[in-house]
Amino acid sequence: MSVRLLRMAAPAVLLAITGAPAAAHITLETAAAPAGSYYKAVFRVGHGCKGSPTTAIRVRIPDGASGVKPQPKPGWQVATVKDEAHGEGAHAGHGSHAGAAVREVVWTGKLLDEHYDEFVIRLKLPDTPGATLLFPVVQTCAQGEQRWVETAEPGKPAAHDRMVAPLLRLTPKP
Repeated sequence: MSVRLLRMAAPAVLLAITGAPAAAHITLETAAAPAGSYYKAVFRVGHGCKGSPTTAIRVRIPDGASGVKPQPKPGWQVATVKDEAHGEGAHAGHGSHAGAAVREVVWTGKLLDEHYDEFVIRLKLPDTPGATLLFPVVQTCAQGEQRWVETAEPGKPAAHDRMVAPLLRLTPKP
C-alpha cells in the first residue's frame, strides 16, 4: 500500500471510528466547561429527520444559566422565549439587561438533510462544579421532528438509537 493511499485513508478511518455515532445526534462541540464561566455552546446538527430538511432548532436553556445570547445565522431567523417569572437580576452581565431570563432559543430556516451546520449560544454557566447541565433540543423538519430530550445514563455512552439531549459537565474553576 502506498504512503499516499495511507495518508488519504487515515482521516476517513479516524472519522468512522470516532465521529460516526456522534454525527447521528445533536451534540455540543465541547462537553465540559468551568463552573461560573462564560461558555460558547456550539450545537452540531448532522442531519435532518429521515431525509427531511431541518426547519427549526429549539434549545431549552438549563436552570441557573444567565446572560443568554444566541448567534444570528445568515438565512435563519432567531428568537428567544423568556420567562417573566424568573428574572436574571444582577447576573445578566456584559451588555445584557436585567429582566426576564431566556428559557429557549429558536432558530428557523432550512438545513438540507445531507448538510451539516452549527448553532451557537453564549451564556454564563451556574457556579456549581460537578453538576451536569442538560440542553434539551427539538429539531423540527419539513416532515416530522426529532426530540433530543432524553437523559443519558451516567457512565454509559449514548446508544445510537436514543434521543439523548446534549450534556455539559461543569468542572472546577482553574
